Amino acid sequence: MPLTVTITGTRSTGHHELTWYAELFAQFLGPFAVDQAHFHIGGAKGIDSLSLLWLAGNSKAKITIVTPGTVAQQPAEARQAIQQCRDRITEIVELGAEALGTPAYHARNRWMVDRSDMVIGFPLADPEGTSGTWQTLNYGAQQGKPRLIVPV
Repeated sequence: MPLTVTITGTRSTGHHELTWYAELFAQFLGPFAVDQAHFHIGGAKGIDSLSLLWLAGNSKAKITIVTPGTVAQQPAEARQAIQQCRDRITEIVELGAEALGTPAYHARNRWMVDRSDMVIGFPLADPEGTSGTWQTLNYGAQQGKPRLIVPV
C-alpha cells in the first residue's frame, strides 16, 4: 500500500543555502519519495515551496497542494513554485477559508494529517514551540501517526 505523507515546516528558510535544503530533502524525503508515494504539502513559502520543488524534480510521487484559502492568496514565492511544478502536481485543494489566520492554517494542517499515514516536519532548530509546524507534528502524534522531525 502506498504511503501518504504530510510535509510541514518553517517559512523561515533564508539561513541556509538552497543546496543545503536539496541535500536535506534527498536524505529525509528521498527514502519516502517512491513512485507510489503521495505527499500533502501546504501552499506556503519556505519549506512548503522548497519541498514541492525538490519532490517535483526528484521523484515521481503524487503531490497534493493544500491551501487554507486559495492559491491566489498565497505569497508570491509559493504561487511561483506551484506554477513551476503544475505539471507534477496531482491535485490542488483550496479549503476556501475567508480569513487567513491561525484557525485557517490549523484547519489546513489537520486536513493534511487526517489524510496521511505519517508527518515529516522541518521546524526551526529551536526548542519545541507553538508554531504551525509544531502544531502539525503534535496533531499527528495525537492521531497516533509516526513523525519524523528534522530541525533546520
